[in-house]
Amino acid sequence: MKTKAKPNWSLKTKIGLPFVFLACLLFFLAGLFASTLLSQDISDVRPGERVLEAVKKEYNLMPNGETGDDSITDIPFQVLSWWPRALYFPNFATAEQCKAIIDMAKPGLRPSTLALRKWETNENTKGIRTSSGMFISAAEDKSGILDIIEEKIARASKLPRIHGEAFNVLRYELGQKYNSHYDAFSPDEYGPQKSQRVASFLLYLSDVEEGGETMFPFENGMNTDGTYDYQACVGLKVKPRRGDGLLFYSLFPNGTIDPTSLHGSCPVIKGEKWVATKWIRDQEQFD
Repeated sequence: MKTKAKPNWSLKTKIGLPFVFLACLLFFLAGLFASTLLSQDISDVRPGERVLEAVKKEYNLMPNGETGDDSITDIPFQVLSWWPRALYFPNFATAEQCKAIIDMAKPGLRPSTLALRKWETNENTKGIRTSSGMFISAAEDKSGILDIIEEKIARASKLPRIHGEAFNVLRYELGQKYNSHYDAFSPDEYGPQKSQRVASFLLYLSDVEEGGETMFPFENGMNTDGTYDYQACVGLKVKPRRGDGLLFYSLFPNGTIDPTSLHGSCPVIKGEKWVATKWIRDQEQFD
């Protein structure tokens, strides 16, 4: 009588376990791939709308007023300094927008002028500001680019756009500069003021190969021992990069002038500097 051979379990184990492992691995990968596909939004909704929808859901937005927004504004920035309050906005404008602003400004460029203090004259202030520039308001720009930039500046600064002066588009050629100065006007030096400049927004329209930095020589109390040379390019220095923006406040929250907001434009050593400046005041401005 023949006896049944016992199953060779050791052989099945050697073959079966690797097979089961591989099969499980394949099923896992297939499931992961399928879940990834299903998680993707394949609707024809634009990416911006998907982000906005997600933000609304995440923050559970409040009903907005007549002049408010029904969405979250997200404008990335870097705090460069608290003394003065200075913020840097990378990629604030596109290269195409910057080029368009330069093109619209070129025909109207004239030598830049100064607001003179009580004891100053055109003669004794020569060489302080050597750039060329022109003024243009958003209303004068038929392309709508300045309107878009102005609206974005209002959101970045949290100051209504109607408080802004017209854009001052400036060109600094080789060796040109602007010695350190304040954008706010001290009544003791300039006489009574109907309104005051609260903040300044600089939109850099070009890269500069060398030089042309915006400098804050008194940042955090530096160089305040009374020996500072107002032509010296020292302190916190911000290198111009096309499309980036710089916002700084000339006044403290109590309305007095921040002494650390002293600033200037270093001489251009190589290349050319283009910048669009928006001065923002404490009262409404009408172009």
